[in-house]
Amino acid sequence: MGRWEVAQSVRLCTSRERYPLWWVDLDLKDATGSQSGDRPVDYKVDYKYVRIDADGQIAWETPGSPNRWVPIEAQPLPSLIIVEDGLFGTIQPAPYGYFANPLPQPVVPPHPEVVKVVVLGSSVALGCSAWLLRGWAWHLGRALQQHYGHQLVNLSEIGTNVSSTIARFSQVVVPEQPDIVIIALSLGNEGLASSSPQQYRAIQRRFENGLQQLVKLVREIGAVPMLGAVYPNGGYSSEHYRLLQETHQRLLTWGIPLLDWLGAVDDGTGRWQSGLGFDPAHPNTDGHYQMYEAIDLTLFEFTKADRITPQPSHGCQEQLLYQDPGGFLVFVRQPENRLRIMNTSPYPYTLTPDWTALQRAIRVAQLPTDLYMAETPGTGTVSTLFVQDDNTIATPLTIAPAANLVFHPVFHFFAQQGTQLLFNEGHLSLLKGSDRHLYVINQSDHEYKIHPMWKEVRAALKAMPAGVYEDLLYTDIPFRTMMIAQDGLESRIKIPARSAMRLDYRCSLSAISRVAILPLGDRCAVRMLLYKLEYDGPAFPFDLTRTTGIADVADIIQSDFYDMWNPNFLHYHHDARRIYHTKWTGLSFAHEVEDTDDPVNGMLPVYERMRARYTARANRFWYTLRQCDQVLFVRTGICDRGGVMDLIYKLQTKCHGKPFLLLLISPQASDEFAHIPNLRHHNVEFNPDRMYEDLAHWNHCTQVMKGILDSLSISSKNLFWCPPTLPKP
Repeated sequence: MGRWEVAQSVRLCTSRERYPLWWVDLDLKDATGSQSGDRPVDYKVDYKYVRIDADGQIAWETPGSPNRWVPIEAQPLPSLIIVEDGLFGTIQPAPYGYFANPLPQPVVPPHPEVVKVVVLGSSVALGCSAWLLRGWAWHLGRALQQHYGHQLVNLSEIGTNVSSTIARFSQVVVPEQPDIVIIALSLGNEGLASSSPQQYRAIQRRFENGLQQLVKLVREIGAVPMLGAVYPNGGYSSEHYRLLQETHQRLLTWGIPLLDWLGAVDDGTGRWQSGLGFDPAHPNTDGHYQMYEAIDLTLFEFTKADRITPQPSHGCQEQLLYQDPGGFLVFVRQPENRLRIMNTSPYPYTLTPDWTALQRAIRVAQLPTDLYMAETPGTGTVSTLFVQDDNTIATPLTIAPAANLVFHPVFHFFAQQGTQLLFNEGHLSLLKGSDRHLYVINQSDHEYKIHPMWKEVRAALKAMPAGVYEDLLYTDIPFRTMMIAQDGLESRIKIPARSAMRLDYRCSLSAISRVAILPLGDRCAVRMLLYKLEYDGPAFPFDLTRTTGIADVADIIQSDFYDMWNPNFLHYHHDARRIYHTKWTGLSFAHEVEDTDDPVNGMLPVYERMRARYTARANRFWYTLRQCDQVLFVRTGICDRGGVMDLIYKLQTKCHGKPFLLLLISPQASDEFAHIPNLRHHNVEFNPDRMYEDLAHWNHCTQVMKGILDSLSISSKNLFWCPPTLPKP
């Protein structure tokens, strides 16, 4: 196609809409002199890229290096192929291309004598980074059909991990009625390479426990489970490799047929052998073929008669582990790792890590390290306990009189009929139980704070009907109330380490009166206190400004913030490093000029950034005022009575009859503001400079602020949380 002469090269084109995709329309028969049907299967095109700049200067990529190449298929293609060539100058030893329009998996009519093999894995099992996605599973499917007449169905999904695979098992695997299921997941998709060392063991445990749960699900439908072994990752360290080998050795002891890949593609450090990796997470075409070559095909010498008897969970017998004279009993049921705790006495029992006799008995059961969950029938409440590495209980738990609790590893709930995994990032999971309840599950060793600014979580919760959801077990604990609107999460939730909670639908959002807190200056003290209380959200216009004059605040609000960030009224003071406003002289900005700016010689970038920021903050202010049920405006700093009355009058015109209160916090006698409607004054000083310098003082002020809000009956149960991105009208 040019015989390596630049003058005869094939020019590629792109467009604004399709960049970084480049293409050219070219009939290859002009270059080969043959029709597509005449070409041998292994025919290929070699090429390199040449970059020509605006001055006509020519640059070849990596002179002297091997050529790029793509195979030319013997048969006409059903779709265009996109070739992923990566960076200019970085040449992969094997090509990666895929059909621009994904081809549907051929539907093969079921046959009573044909063995069906299902592959259930992630992107590597799907064939990613192999030419036309012809990865190890594709090669295996061809070989099984040729050798045994088996049918292979690939149900793998990009990015999946054990949690999401368990959650989709009943929807995708069960309808296929497979005879063999190959579970092919990776520690990489659990986040091993990118996590902190403190999380490595938890990730490893979660992965292995998830595989065991999947094996159990496969056996319950009468299919034979097989496991794809662990495999390398270009981002693994020596510590990762040690964990990889540990998991590999454990898989070998489970008595389950294993597709043993590690030795075939590992370089001895946990990374891909040279020439076998396309990127850190995926093998290339050659790497996929090496994985296929490592599979022992005799594992699949299988007929329909070799199917196992389905093993429903209720078919196992319980074993008594512990009993005391008072009527406290603990049972285990293997191999489900199910723990039953019964308290037949009229008194509560508290399980603690130092209950030696009980711990000794539980250790005998060899329960896997995991978070275990039990639902109390008829109450909508969840109890949890955590089994640690030495097979004992690590968390205290009170067992009520007459309780009969059945604890399962959390993965059991992922696989329940009717549940839907809404969100999973490895340690934190949101599981929809029904339209009336959901579970929040934290398998990590630290508390999780879930809030509306976490956009993935906010979006995931759109799947739940709008309303107020509560943890019925701990109704008095803050941050156990979840508010879901049409656009997702609108409140903050906290879930302790190694725990789970069930949130049940309580009422519609309109059934409660939600109170919005809108700061009105004079400095950032209110923002700082709300941050400590965890009542903060995205910023409002006065949060990060100094507004010493209450009359300025009233005028700014009356004018709908118009001119607040108008460059014609802004002046930068170099020595003070502040931007001052010439129309409202009490207004200034201290957080808008960044280190990379040059405000003396050019304020345009600063003004543009302020325009974007303050437009968004003003829009949030008015959105919040429209959407909430009540408003608490908060103003700090010295004020005069006339200025306060004028501000209240102007707030009243903007609230359009909506209930509101102005909370004024200043070191002044409250008598100065007596008998002013819609006003509450507290003779307190909140100095942000002192709070910054003295953390103890900041915490003290936070408790004072909490007491004020408590006296107004404002809490996480009725706080209005403004979304960071406003819904489009």
